[in-house]
Amino acid sequence: MYGHNKIMQNWDKELSNIMTRKMNDLIRNNSSGGGTGGHKSKAVVAAPITLSDTNFAEAINKYPLFVVDFWAPWCGPCRMVSPLIEQLATELAGKVVFGKLNVDENPMTSSAFGIQSIPSIAIFKNGRQADGFVGVTSKSQMQTRILSHIDGSGSDGGEDRSRRRISG
Repeated sequence: MYGHNKIMQNWDKELSNIMTRKMNDLIRNNSSGGGTGGHKSKAVVAAPITLSDTNFAEAINKYPLFVVDFWAPWCGPCRMVSPLIEQLATELAGKVVFGKLNVDENPMTSSAFGIQSIPSIAIFKNGRQADGFVGVTSKSQMQTRILSHIDGSGSDGGEDRSRRRISG
């Protein structure tokens, strides 16, 4: 009985990842009218991307504004933040791309950013960490903080040389 529940949890997670990937593929295919040739993506991503140690650098460098939710499945506050991230990913699609990184499964990236408390939200602008916060916050506070980094607002990471840039 307990083994069956574990299998179903893994199946649910895998199905969710497949659905997210397929939805992003569909959106990308529908919005790609002509190639721009640049390395920054113009595709609209309406759901958080599942990040890992292997795809993290590519993801934060691919999109001009990228928000990462560092989380773990056992973390109660992370489960409170997760629906907000999902909602904001849909509402801000075309302006901001969201990603989720499970810190237990991806220790290299979480260690590189000194993640010691979760949930931690990091905001990357043009591949550089521009802002971030730790803990649960309201959707409106999160949205305001993220939107402050759109189009010349907020820091682009260029003023503060201590911010990390991850190269892929």
